[in-house]
Amino acid sequence: MTRTVQALAYSRPSALASSQAGQLLGLETAGGSTPRGFEPHPRFFEGFLASPQVAARGLLCVADVAAARYYQRTLLSSLDPVVTGNGDRLRFESFSGCCGVYARLDVLSEGLEGVGTGHGTTNVDVNNPLREALSRIAGDDPLHLRVGPQEMAVTTMDGPVVEKKVPLPNRWLRGFAEAQVASAAFDLRAELPAAEAVRFLRSLPRSSGPASRGAQWVVPVGQTLRPTTRPVAGAVCLPGPQRLVTLQRVLRYASALRVYGPVADGAATASAWEVVLPGMRLTLTLSPDASRGFSGEGGVLEALATNDAAADAELVSVLLAWEPRIEPDRLAEQAGLPVERVRAALVRLGTAGRVGYDLADAAYFHRELPYDADRAERHNPRLVAARQLAREGAVVLDGEVAAVRSGDQRYQVRERSGALSCTCQWWADYRGRRGPCKHALAVRMVRRGATVAGGAR
Repeated sequence: MTRTVQALAYSRPSALASSQAGQLLGLETAGGSTPRGFEPHPRFFEGFLASPQVAARGLLCVADVAAARYYQRTLLSSLDPVVTGNGDRLRFESFSGCCGVYARLDVLSEGLEGVGTGHGTTNVDVNNPLREALSRIAGDDPLHLRVGPQEMAVTTMDGPVVEKKVPLPNRWLRGFAEAQVASAAFDLRAELPAAEAVRFLRSLPRSSGPASRGAQWVVPVGQTLRPTTRPVAGAVCLPGPQRLVTLQRVLRYASALRVYGPVADGAATASAWEVVLPGMRLTLTLSPDASRGFSGEGGVLEALATNDAAADAELVSVLLAWEPRIEPDRLAEQAGLPVERVRAALVRLGTAGRVGYDLADAAYFHRELPYDADRAERHNPRLVAARQLAREGAVVLDGEVAAVRSGDQRYQVRERSGALSCTCQWWADYRGRRGPCKHALAVRMVRRGATVAGGAR
């Protein structure tokens, strides 16, 4: 697996400390982006948490996912959670090591009692002693939260006290983008009240085994969910149900469970499971199978193949401003672009980690992960191969049909009502459910006159 190394430098370890004024949860930050530019240790918040015990359990859930591999449990590595200040809330995000689960804790304005929340994105140190301390928080005694360093003593003369070097697989970069694209196509499918949410989540298997293999399906019936053996109308896919076990940390505080997903078409799909908490929301988004990470879903490929996406993304990026709600229609008016081009630009920005998608708000949000969109493109095999085919003149157009020469084989790509199909094995296996094959993508590039310079390197 191709990977880079991300160096995270903290001025000191995050810690939970006690004093005469009460407990202080100090989350230390690494380098990150802010409206003022890059800062080595940005500061986003200082104040009190309205529900300390709930927030502690929610943060542990995000850390659980960051440290987990739900498939092939080897090569353990953990990237410290990402925190984004959006002015009215704090968002803590993580991705599992296997690239199949995305977690986010949104601490909303009603869950924060402070003078305001800053803007920007960085990593926060969540170490093992801190995890143990968070798990011992009981009751709702006042808890002071500081995200970022104290005003003085940001670093010592010898430099950072804590430095972590984390292997960062390129699949994770694509996974953040693919999870965002998948979520943008979800609708709310069910909402369970607290008692039913607890009953349902506690009924799920806690580990991999015969009861949790393959795609499972549930159907909303009244205010509950019932299992079904097949994807009937209204069913929601529950892929790898054991991956939801971390939600049990917060069940006693939940007021509702919201379930999001696409319209069932008989195939396994991704889905999202959102627990509503006091002043917070905790969401887990699951890939279509525990053995299938988000990185290969192909949802970003169509947008990346357009010749306008790169330039549009540059224009759109200056309008984001760490907004907690980014709506494509409004952004299109500001940018003077058609809505479909703005959506493609947001997809491209997603490949650099610059936008995410909030299901509860049905809107995008701005963040700044330290990723490079061009690098994400270069390490996307289908996109690289499609650019190569287009550049080499392997595509011959003939009305709605195109012939594509790939190696010693020739494939036929047909377009009907804007949708492409191909005679290759990839299309036979997935029927477009995991994005276009490299042949269809190359045809799309040629039809649009996409620039193919700067392809595979």
